[in-house]
Amino acid sequence: MSDIINSSSVVTSQLKSDIPNFSSGSIVRVHYFIREGNKERVQVFEGIVTMRKNGEGVDGSFTVLKNATSGIKVTRIFPLHSPMIQKIEVINNQRGQKSKLHYLSKIKDPAKAIRAKAVKPKKVKTDAKAA
Repeated sequence: MSDIINSSSVVTSQLKSDIPNFSSGSIVRVHYFIREGNKERVQVFEGIVTMRKNGEGVDGSFTVLKNATSGIKVTRIFPLHSPMIQKIEVINNQRGQKSKLHYLSKIKDPAKAIRAKAVKPKKVKTDAKAA
């Protein structure tokens, strides 16, 4: 049943195509719209992705942990294809040791505590005959 819903033309027209590749452990900057009364503005939320849920589909989401002032941490869940998100910037694309990094909320400085696996760039095959 969910395959029928995900492949419908209404759903595919709502999906965003400009979503960058990131996973848990990456540091991202999310620009999203805030409505205050009759005014609308863009606010930036920067932090570590602690969880990515339901992949690239319609109901996909990701959780960002922000280390605010005086040791207070703020966690926010963003729907991946939300019209309220203007853009997602990946600052540091790295992978965490686990898929869900909830333990970072208990650590004093989460950015330093994450032991990340280095993400190797993909090798591009060059054609020797083209030269």
